[in-house]
Amino acid sequence: MSDKALNVLFLCTHNSARSILAEAILNHIGRGRFKGFSAGSSPRENQQPNPLGLRVLKQAGISTEGLSSKSWDEFGKPDAPRMDLVITVCDNAAGEVCPHWPGQPATAHWGYPDPSAGDGTDEKKFEAFRQTLHALKRRLEILISLPAEKLEKTMLQSTAREMAKGN
Repeated sequence: MSDKALNVLFLCTHNSARSILAEAILNHIGRGRFKGFSAGSSPRENQQPNPLGLRVLKQAGISTEGLSSKSWDEFGKPDAPRMDLVITVCDNAAGEVCPHWPGQPATAHWGYPDPSAGDGTDEKKFEAFRQTLHALKRRLEILISLPAEKLEKTMLQSTAREMAKGN
């Protein structure tokens, strides 16, 4: 791997919960070797990151500065940052036809249940967000600790997909 950061885009349908958590966690633990981004296949109009997700990040000591919900179309534009790895974190987005990503990044699917789904109390949803944060953090800690050869473009696809089996 070169000295430049490995750009990782996390995708979900609305870009309000799981993908936002993953972006923030990777930027927190990535040690400058990784840069996290997130987007959604179909964010709602005026979509914002889920307040419970922002709360669980803050409670974990992870910055929420700059987090916003956006369409994945933003990352297909010519001036968008080039991605090295694109990871879907929800099953809906994994089944959708993705746009063409410049540079042909590696892709993988790491499915997690939606912590904001259901009719539970805010306390139960907060706990679901906390559990999702910890599950994502465990997997991302493995990613950032991989030896450089596992992160080379030729190996990245199989490495990221192999990591999905640990879910």
